[in-house]
Amino acid sequence: MIGPSKELQTMKAEFFRALAHPARIRILEVLSERGELSVQALQARLAVDQPIVSQQLAKLRAHGVVTSRKEGTTVIYALADPRIAELLKVARDILNRRLSGTRTLLHELRRHG
Repeated sequence: MIGPSKELQTMKAEFFRALAHPARIRILEVLSERGELSVQALQARLAVDQPIVSQQLAKLRAHGVVTSRKEGTTVIYALADPRIAELLKVARDILNRRLSGTRTLLHELRRHG
């Protein structure tokens, strides 16, 4: 069986690279929880300066991860695909499992140490 093409693998890598920043992950988590939000609303929720939020949103938009629309003079952002929220949940579950195993080992070390 032939695997994915090099072009598809490159696209996947670019997609995950677009997610690979703590501020962008947090933006996506907030949009997952709250739906559509303006830069100002995201800034308030994240307690991050507006230029940083705007810069990270621009990166996410350029990679098709979020969409934007104008409402008067305000730009509203949303997840481009609701499955991004599912992807974040799966990642959280994977990390939780990994950390759970680490906690178990740490507890065992303390018990026998």
